[in-house]
Amino acid sequence: MISTTMQKLINDQIQKEFYSAYFYLSMKAWFAAQNLDGFANFFDVQMKEERDHALKFFDYMNHVGGTVTLQAIQAPPATFASTLDVFEQTLAHERIVTASIYNLVNLAIEEKDHKTNAFLQWFVTEQAEEEATAETNIRKLQLIKDNPQGIFMLDAELAKRVYTPIAPAP
Repeated sequence: MISTTMQKLINDQIQKEFYSAYFYLSMKAWFAAQNLDGFANFFDVQMKEERDHALKFFDYMNHVGGTVTLQAIQAPPATFASTLDVFEQTLAHERIVTASIYNLVNLAIEEKDHKTNAFLQWFVTEQAEEEATAETNIRKLQLIKDNPQGIFMLDAELAKRVYTPIAPAP
């Protein structure tokens, strides 16, 4: 059985993951409005992955006999200063999510909840990838600066990103 504290934090994490999906959907809309379909595609994939993360937590909670309590999702920002700003906000957001995952891992260790700790390790690895991807795109955008050709080249690169569904929780 999952502890009341862990149950609350996992419900909070479900909300954070759904907010992440909403946040990235807003970024997709912003890029689509600028006819940067590759960037929009990148954030469409991000949105789907975050939705999957929320559902993975949702399914896990049900698997361990917890109670899912869905929470309100705050509206994300609708406009951004630049393509670089979008990825800087992405990195900052992913760092917040990483800290939240680490908090869950720390609680699982403290409570000797080995099942939840094992479940969370997938997210620890995933967050390292999420942050690295944002950092890579930030570095590319810093090199490009305001060069339209560079933006269009990166747009073409990001258009190739493909959504791959994740495995559901046990």
